[in-house]
Amino acid sequence: MDLHATYPALSDLRSRAQSRLPKFVWEYLDSATGTEATKHRNRAALDRVGLMPSVLHGEFTPDLSVDLMGQKLPLPFGMSPLGMSGLIWPDAEAHLARAADRAGIPFGLSTVAATCPEDVAPHLGAHGWFQLYPPRDPEIRTDMLARAKAAGFTTLVLTVDVPVASRRERQTRSGLTSPPKLTPRLMAQVAMRPAWAMGMARLGLPHMKMLDKYTEGTATANLPPTAHVGYLLRTAPDWDYLHWLRDHWQGPLVIKGVLRPEDATKMEKARADAIWVSNHAGRQFDAAPASAEALPAIRAATKLPVIFDSGVESGLDILRAFALGADFVMLGRAFHFALAALGPRGVDHLIDVLARDLTANMGQLGARNLRDLPPPFDLSPL
Repeated sequence: MDLHATYPALSDLRSRAQSRLPKFVWEYLDSATGTEATKHRNRAALDRVGLMPSVLHGEFTPDLSVDLMGQKLPLPFGMSPLGMSGLIWPDAEAHLARAADRAGIPFGLSTVAATCPEDVAPHLGAHGWFQLYPPRDPEIRTDMLARAKAAGFTTLVLTVDVPVASRRERQTRSGLTSPPKLTPRLMAQVAMRPAWAMGMARLGLPHMKMLDKYTEGTATANLPPTAHVGYLLRTAPDWDYLHWLRDHWQGPLVIKGVLRPEDATKMEKARADAIWVSNHAGRQFDAAPASAEALPAIRAATKLPVIFDSGVESGLDILRAFALGADFVMLGRAFHFALAALGPRGVDHLIDVLARDLTANMGQLGARNLRDLPPPFDLSPL
């Protein structure tokens, strides 16, 4: 079966994923917060980025590789961490890590994934990124860093845009809690999705496995529906927290969730290794600017590598982000749509779709590499 004939774009994988996931799982993956205005702004802002085609460049094969934080990567994108990946598809984190290793691209694991660094370690390639949701207790913090390092994660990602739990009203309406509790309403949805149900029956319902060591016996009854036990460990990090991490993590340190250029400047002075421009895909704050709108000013404010996410759906979107100043792009939902749609082969397929789309569009632009793109222009209606 030629997957490109049936699933030539992410939209095809997204549609099939929705048909295979119980509704409450789909709502967790696809939803944002509030009226989801920020999520829609992310898409609209990328659609406004125009790139002028260029002709008469002859035949060439574009170079898709990039240099990032001292490493040469064959593709300009990677897999963003997503909390509770294992809820989307059984053993999701291992499947994603293996696919990332095959492609030679970064794989991000969240503190609140459905597995722990030790279990991912056998599947991890050379580009493992560990996303830290910052624990308050210094001993827990130190232990988490040690566990990630011992498992083979080379890059630490501090997420700074979740000081409190967002409300995520659509997710709340779905009836999903953390850890998941299968009420009769949710069981009816599970019964309609046999592939998902069989996988979960084999492995059991997922929970945030890394936190088991630190939360045994902790009561969670009073937490809001969109919060989880991890919030009992977390703190809202400040600049002192960032300095502490820089002193205690030996390796690249990336700061994720940056939208203000003045913050990027201060993070550079604090010895961060890269700035990750993100509005958490609209899942945290519904009055935030689109990540694409914030990117150019942050590019101008720092000499550090700039990573980008939020709203990316294609190779063309990756080129748009690079034209706006990004040095690398991460995708989260997209790889989970692919995994839910086709299982592990869906992840490999999406990597190929993105690479082919990059190649096709770079040909239209006459761009032999990702530093050879034309300046962007605004496609907004006059």
